[in-house]
Amino acid sequence: MNFGIIKSIVKREFRAYFSTPIALVFLVVFLVLSGFFTFKMGGFFERGQADLRAFFAWHPWLYLFIVPALSMRLWAEEKRTGTIELLLTLPIRLSEALLGKFLAAWAFIGFSLFMTFPIVLTVGYLGEPDYGVIWAGYLGSLLMAGSFLAVGMAISSMTKNQIISFVVSVSVCLFLILLGFEPLVSSFYQVLPDWFSRHLLNLSIPYHFESIQRGVVDAADVIYFLSLIAVSLMINGVVLENERGN
Repeated sequence: MNFGIIKSIVKREFRAYFSTPIALVFLVVFLVLSGFFTFKMGGFFERGQADLRAFFAWHPWLYLFIVPALSMRLWAEEKRTGTIELLLTLPIRLSEALLGKFLAAWAFIGFSLFMTFPIVLTVGYLGEPDYGVIWAGYLGSLLMAGSFLAVGMAISSMTKNQIISFVVSVSVCLFLILLGFEPLVSSFYQVLPDWFSRHLLNLSIPYHFESIQRGVVDAADVIYFLSLIAVSLMINGVVLENERGN
């Protein structure tokens, strides 16, 4: 694998976001919704605590729609315009193109997350927060966004239609969120064996994000997100490899 090629693809794809209105629209929507969920829905000031739990608590639901909206075009658009055939015939490995696209999109989401730093400054001004917990929350949020992105990319590679890609991606990500939803978890324990219910809970994105959000960066939680990303990218690669073979 040529990391120089991957770096070039990342740079080209990242710059491409800012050459179209996509970057501005995404950033505005992300920042406005982040502020709305934190200060209005999360009751930031009413809680009277110098932390960002009200900020991070809504991230799974925010990413549920924002990230699939970003990932839906990554391969579906290439298929619709026919440029994917050109990409698959270029003298680069499929894994290099795949990683380049993923890392560029993930970096763009990371940049959007970085732009929420005024919220951190607000917390620091109002009290004495535990910055270790805050940075852990940002790490967990970034890993969760990468997981949603990888799932969305895999689904985008299976269709030419961006709307289908978006709807299916939201559905799959919603399933991964609801596996940790308390009423659903309780119903699992009522009708399924305990060991099976625990395994289902371990597949839940909020279950692992909650631990990191509290400031406990456990290796098991990090491995979960990285594994979800790796498996999704592998599926993505298999789909594209089959298309190259055909």
